[in-house]
Amino acid sequence: MHNTLVVITGPTAVGKTALSIEIAKHLNTNIISADSRQFYKEISIGTAKPSDKELNACVHHFINNISLKENYSAAEYEQEAIALIETQFKKHNELILTGGSGLYVDAVCNGFDDAPPSDPNVRIELENILHHKGLKAIQDLLIELDNEYAQKVDLNNPQRVLRAIEINKLSGKNMSFFQKGEAKKRAFKILKICITMERSLLYERINKRVDEMILAGLEDEALAYYHLRAMNALQTVGYKEFFDYFEGKLAFNETVEKIKQNSRNYAKRQLTWFKRDKAYVWFDITKEKEFILPYILKQLSTRS
Repeated sequence: MHNTLVVITGPTAVGKTALSIEIAKHLNTNIISADSRQFYKEISIGTAKPSDKELNACVHHFINNISLKENYSAAEYEQEAIALIETQFKKHNELILTGGSGLYVDAVCNGFDDAPPSDPNVRIELENILHHKGLKAIQDLLIELDNEYAQKVDLNNPQRVLRAIEINKLSGKNMSFFQKGEAKKRAFKILKICITMERSLLYERINKRVDEMILAGLEDEALAYYHLRAMNALQTVGYKEFFDYFEGKLAFNETVEKIKQNSRNYAKRQLTWFKRDKAYVWFDITKEKEFILPYILKQLSTRS
């Protein structure tokens, strides 16, 4: 097994993109994105996509590859990403997988057992509950049915919550069951790295990034796709708050502060997700950055 997938992950705004590019250039290889919102062609500001300069620094895959109007699951991503990885390993000994969407990172590293496909009747029933009783009603239902999954899923993402409830109703089993199957055997080695920093510094970076997004035109970007606000891809921090603003539910300053707060909460959930996987080696990027590349090179030199 001479091929290695180097996973570089961590919370939002921690500096994954810059580090991944630096390492990819050193290894003369490509980057595969596991950021589930950077897949979408139409939205760039609120998803913090790499800049044109960064995209040109090395080859990136799974950025701007689908439309907001397309439904795209972690299972579909797994199939496409593994097919691409197998092809790319014919050209490169190493590849970089980076992004903060833990579910999509796990899809590549571990795979998923097959959950039942969506059922229109069940979905309509659940969407009616959401519409008439609100988000809290379906959150409470998920907590009742599958508290383990409720502890790690983004409860503010109604599509994720609805899907977990739907799976429970269709199969009699929890979403957690379908994510607990034995990891699929991959034909390559996986090296997992998670970068972090002191929480106060991370929160400062998140707040600054939100301010930069506002200056870059996030409000206009959200407004341009307001008509698609029901799409799962737009149930995302930065967009859903502006949708509330457009509907008069929030003042502008409240909207900005809400985006910052929800981004910080998202970062906490990401850290919780990655900490459960003991295979990750953690580095504080503000204090230990110079050790990351040597660590990777040492691990690559000892692969069998």
